[in-house]
Amino acid sequence: MKIVVQRVKEASVTIEGSVHGAIRKGYLLLVGICDEDHEEIVHKMAEKVKKLRIFEDEEGKMNLSLEQVGGSILSISQFTLFADCSKGNRPSFTKAGNPEHAKKLYEEFNAYLRSLKVEVEEGIFGADMKVQLLNDGPVTIILDSNEDI
Repeated sequence: MKIVVQRVKEASVTIEGSVHGAIRKGYLLLVGICDEDHEEIVHKMAEKVKKLRIFEDEEGKMNLSLEQVGGSILSISQFTLFADCSKGNRPSFTKAGNPEHAKKLYEEFNAYLRSLKVEVEEGIFGADMKVQLLNDGPVTIILDSNEDI
């Protein structure tokens, strides 16, 4: 599982011309799932996201969590995080999860975040989405379940 975490002042996702989800201060998450991922990994990654301390405290140090600043999450499924560009210039996506498996775990990831008392807006798995954000910092962190849990 790979997650790109972007600290944002605001973010939204538009699908078929209508805003489907929007947040103010918080994280825009781009979430990629592979076939080796399972529920335990999804839960650990959700807990990692919730506990990340990448908001600035009164001294300007990244020391505060999403909960401490009253932030929320906009979660977007992103199979292209598993692009393999090692052979030529056209990416291969064979490392991305089977859509049925990935959708189930993406939905579980969002549901588990909500069970942790995090406000979560989301896109629609597999939809053509237009994502807008105002990156704060900019601060962008990449989490990989093979390295970060």
